[in-house]
Amino acid sequence: MCGIAGFFNGKEDYRAGEGEGKWKGVLRKMNRSQKHRGPDEEGIFLAGHCGLAHVRLSIIDLLAGQQPMIRREGEYEWAIAYNGEIYNMDTLKKELEAEGEKFRTDSDTEVLLVGYMRYGSDFVKRLNGIFAFGIWDGRLQKLFLFRDRAGVKPCFYTRLGDTVIFSSEIKGLFCFPGIEPVVDKEGLCEVLGLGPAKTYGKGVFRGVLEVQPGHFLECGDGICREHCYWRLESRPHEDSWDETVEKMQYLIEDSVKMQMLSDVPICTFLSGGVDSSLVTAICSKELRKKGKQLDTYSFDFKDNDVNFRANAFQPSQDRPWVDVVKEQTKTRHHYLECRNEELFDYLFEAVRARDLPCMADVESSMLYFCKKVAAYHKVTLTGECADEIFGGYPWFHKKECFEADTFPWSMDFKPRTMLLREDVLRELPIEEYVSVAYHKTIAETPVLEGERGKEKRRREISYLNLRWFMQTLLDRMDRTSMHVGLEARVPFADHRIIEYAWNVPWDMKYRNGVVKALLRAAGKEYLPEEVLYRRKSPYPKTYDPAYEQLVRGYILEVIEDVDAPIRELIDGEKVKQFMEQPSDYARPFYGQLMAGPQLLAYLLQVNDWLEHYKIRIM
Repeated sequence: MCGIAGFFNGKEDYRAGEGEGKWKGVLRKMNRSQKHRGPDEEGIFLAGHCGLAHVRLSIIDLLAGQQPMIRREGEYEWAIAYNGEIYNMDTLKKELEAEGEKFRTDSDTEVLLVGYMRYGSDFVKRLNGIFAFGIWDGRLQKLFLFRDRAGVKPCFYTRLGDTVIFSSEIKGLFCFPGIEPVVDKEGLCEVLGLGPAKTYGKGVFRGVLEVQPGHFLECGDGICREHCYWRLESRPHEDSWDETVEKMQYLIEDSVKMQMLSDVPICTFLSGGVDSSLVTAICSKELRKKGKQLDTYSFDFKDNDVNFRANAFQPSQDRPWVDVVKEQTKTRHHYLECRNEELFDYLFEAVRARDLPCMADVESSMLYFCKKVAAYHKVTLTGECADEIFGGYPWFHKKECFEADTFPWSMDFKPRTMLLREDVLRELPIEEYVSVAYHKTIAETPVLEGERGKEKRRREISYLNLRWFMQTLLDRMDRTSMHVGLEARVPFADHRIIEYAWNVPWDMKYRNGVVKALLRAAGKEYLPEEVLYRRKSPYPKTYDPAYEQLVRGYILEVIEDVDAPIRELIDGEKVKQFMEQPSDYARPFYGQLMAGPQLLAYLLQVNDWLEHYKIRIM
């Protein structure tokens, strides 16, 4: 897993005169900004019209997989900078070899480059994996940027005149001369109205865009064309219940096994919930066949056993369930804890990782835990995305969420505006912006002909989750893991699982009133019934009042600081009044975890973001 960056301009000659040294310097600077994504190696490539930069976390073909990778045929050259893993690379390589292609390495990077050279951009449709990569085509004199179907790996880009600049992370774009961090009204509406989510295809900063999942960008002749190579399609589901369970079980098993591909040891994150437990059970069984033991990690907060307060969103703690699963699957388990001080400090490091305000302590804790795991492993498999795909969240079935004319995980809009200054409220059309974003996605939802009423709404809820909520969590997983040199894989985000589950009717996914019934049935050969049917409890968060006091104390300092940039946005007196109210952990304003204390932490992240990136607000 790696970081990529680069630039293209068909009218420039980057190697002319003394410019070569300058532009190689820019590529090296882009690499330095993302070195955390690839601490093992780095490289650059410069052609007349294009530059590519790459930092590498070595996982496949440790000795010969250096990038950017270059191949030449006759007078032309092709080059690739690639971030990701191609899980079906062995199959693709054999197919290419049967066509007469010769390979010099065992890396999936070369499979991608050779496949593109033989089949062109259509080759991306054959890939099963997580990826973002840029290819310089010297014959066509074009740059292509590709992104995986689910959007697991990031690829941001912007334009400066006829120049296209791209990077795995937004910070890489700011290394290019003339690209500055500016946020306009639209960006503020993103942060204040939608955050920690963001509109797909957008990068919040002015002029910054993102290659959308299932798309690729073709840049040449001063024009960038966006192409969609994959999208969800609604079809009648004709399999019986037993056939559906059997097919889903195969898809999940196959995806997990494929994603165990690695030349270094793997581990899994284990919460004791059905999602991570199923991934762990499959991995452990496969490794035991080879005489190996799987390492697993669980996360919690110091003294959470004392401070925990059960509520509708978080009914139970994870530790007892982790103990059951680790005994069942015979893993070598590691319990990790985070203290208040670390949780608070990492609030701001999480902003550096995401380049945006994010999920407050939910994200800072994940970053801290990933750093702990990265000290021992380079690759982990997680249970992310199962809830979005199989209907695990309350808003899939709660009446008030189902009927809401807005994002169902963010129905309580009051916390987003009640602390803002009155002039900001007058200036920014926040609620209108959110409404437009929501209805745009609803209008895009692929439905079956004649599908109406509840079933149509089920499609809309599912599509909203895949396009929005899942993307936020995938962004969190990628940035927190890659910031510390850890590759996190998400077997449930295999496009075959997404495609098949999309058309499974709700009465199968929610069979006999059981949440995620299909997933549980598909895992029955791997897990004990008590784990299979454990009531959902999301990623843990702290309930320690001492942590909240840390947040409260610091935000008081911020609102008293005349130079604090967030003072342009929030009303200090409103914040003080808000802090006089008792904390309500059971009324999240985003998802299931971000309630009152997380709102204050999010505002601290916004302030740090504005300050650290020296953002100009326009």
